[in-house]
Amino acid sequence: MSSFLLSRKDPVPTTRPSMPRAELLPGFPRVWRKVLTSGDSDANPYVAVNILIAVGAVIMVLGFLGCCGAMKESRCMLLLFFIGLLLILLLQVAAGILGAAFKSQTQRILNETLYDNVKLLSTADESGKSFQEALSEFQEEFKCCGLVNGAADWGSNFQQHYKSCECTDTSGSSCTTYDNKSVYKQPCISLIKDLVAKHILVVIGIAFGLAVIEILGLVFSMVLYCQIGNK
Repeated sequence: MSSFLLSRKDPVPTTRPSMPRAELLPGFPRVWRKVLTSGDSDANPYVAVNILIAVGAVIMVLGFLGCCGAMKESRCMLLLFFIGLLLILLLQVAAGILGAAFKSQTQRILNETLYDNVKLLSTADESGKSFQEALSEFQEEFKCCGLVNGAADWGSNFQQHYKSCECTDTSGSSCTTYDNKSVYKQPCISLIKDLVAKHILVVIGIAFGLAVIEILGLVFSMVLYCQIGNK
């Protein structure tokens, strides 16, 4: 039993999962970050750093309690480890329930945010430059143009960014003509929504995997706790 709890700390870093698909989609993480920040890009990175520090501290404390509790056969440490792991599991379950309950609101907020960001494509201010560059990369990667209404979303900035919208397969139905340029007909909003949905499914799958590991940790820590008490 002790060897199991000693190895319990190995899978903990999976709480910060990597998404291999995101590496293949260089434009998506950047444009999604710009959509979420909506011009307030200074505060969000610090919030993310603070969250990661807090998560790391909790993981370190739980790992310490689990390892030392198993090695020293300390019922107190094992009980604290059990309680901490149980709280994390309950928080995950609560987050899943809230996510399912507010799914429609989440989709509505995503739609509103994307529609609000359309105006950044046609602006000449510096506030929209980073979003324009991010969407240009996204357009080139996924063969779409504009955010909601196609190439018209770019307004007076179309000539500066039409290269990322340029459609070379003029014989196909995926192309259209705008301002004497052959561009992709499909707007990028549907592609962004599809990618967000796929990434959410990946997160849900990882959360279920972590929940199984946490339940096993709860069971074995309590078994060891009871065995130590019976000695």
